[in-house]
Amino acid sequence: MIKQRERILIGTILILSILLGISVYNFYQKDKQVKLTMSTSYNMAFNELVGYVQNIENYLAKATISSDSKHGAETLTEVWRQADIAVSYLSQIPLNTEELTKTAKFLNQVSEYSYALSRKNINNEDLTQEELDNLEMLHNYSLELKDSLNQMLEELNNGTLTWEEINKNQKGDYVKQVDNVAIDTLVNIDNNFNEYAGLIYDGAFSEHIQKMEKKGLTGEDVTEEQAKQTVKDFIGQEKIEDIHLNAFIENGDIPVYDFSVDLKDNDETANISISKKGGKVVIMNINRYVDEEKISREQANEIGKNFLTQKGFENMKETYFQTEENVITINYAYTQEDVTIYPDLIKLKIALDNGEILGIETNGYLNSHTEREIPETKIKIEEAKEKLNPRLSIESEGLAIIPTEWKTEIFCYEFKGKVEETEFLVYINAETGDEENILVIIETPGGILTK
Repeated sequence: MIKQRERILIGTILILSILLGISVYNFYQKDKQVKLTMSTSYNMAFNELVGYVQNIENYLAKATISSDSKHGAETLTEVWRQADIAVSYLSQIPLNTEELTKTAKFLNQVSEYSYALSRKNINNEDLTQEELDNLEMLHNYSLELKDSLNQMLEELNNGTLTWEEINKNQKGDYVKQVDNVAIDTLVNIDNNFNEYAGLIYDGAFSEHIQKMEKKGLTGEDVTEEQAKQTVKDFIGQEKIEDIHLNAFIENGDIPVYDFSVDLKDNDETANISISKKGGKVVIMNINRYVDEEKISREQANEIGKNFLTQKGFENMKETYFQTEENVITINYAYTQEDVTIYPDLIKLKIALDNGEILGIETNGYLNSHTEREIPETKIKIEEAKEKLNPRLSIESEGLAIIPTEWKTEIFCYEFKGKVEETEFLVYINAETGDEENILVIIETPGGILTK
């Protein structure tokens, strides 16, 4: 009888051990797959970033020696375009360091300055010697930036540096240096920027733009502990295992406390940044692999709007969306008096398996949001329609406030329509009747974008 019990006990232990082993193996495989997917995405974005920075350096070099205004305009327009795309790819990389914040700032300034100079060339105005000197200085820094990013790319490609190590370094618990290089690359980017920071153009599209009042960022400065409480309130105390402060990033567009959060469910983690002024959530991202799609875009949109309302963001309207790997990113714009206000933008990432909010980015809203005094239209909508190409078949119309490259806003009639199979958005100034902008609506398998 005793031997039979022992056999049963041993058998039970063996079965439990096998089940535990299978569970551990499955968890390991899933974790491995998630890390591989994220690493592949980060590598792609970083490779694209490096390529566009190389293009910027090349076009800036051409701009410094161009003597023809027409060719100069084309070259500077390319710098503007390439810098804008580089910023887009930089935003997809999980580097919340002060160094990369400065890099983003530099790329934005290169974009704005090259656009301003290209307009001068288009109007057949010669660049001054000071402007040419500024281009030379910007080229020198772009060369340094290119070399630093290429060094980092080489380390990623040969395996001496991984995204996991970089993320650990940002949390402050990765000290090891591989061959005395690796993380030093990020420091090189910072040091190079400090050398050239004083050389950035001080004009209509530069440093003072970064220092403009953040209209949506109200309230008193908060402490680290107060910011941590905001994290608990936003994510939910019941979901949080632990919170770590990565850094206080002071020199970014919005000074923030950057936190890493360990969540209780499935060993998930989150990154979240809280503004020092007002204690507002600037960006949050939950690292979770979504393996299936169960809810529709319409359901996700309703979940997103309800979430924003609960968090104090009223009157938000869905504009554009993109779906990738079972996660939908929806852009919401603020509306006031039936006017769509595009500068006040919030982006939400929503999991399509269960509707969980996986990410939020509020930079546009925090920079621009205020209750506006909506102007009176000075031309009637019928007059605005006369400005449209007669081939455009209008599908919808309304009023909108749109941002400009000059960091100003324009009050417009917004017309959505088609010419044959191509969809467009056309913006006619509601005060002057001028055509202000035309966007092409691009429908992709993942969503709707504009260009």
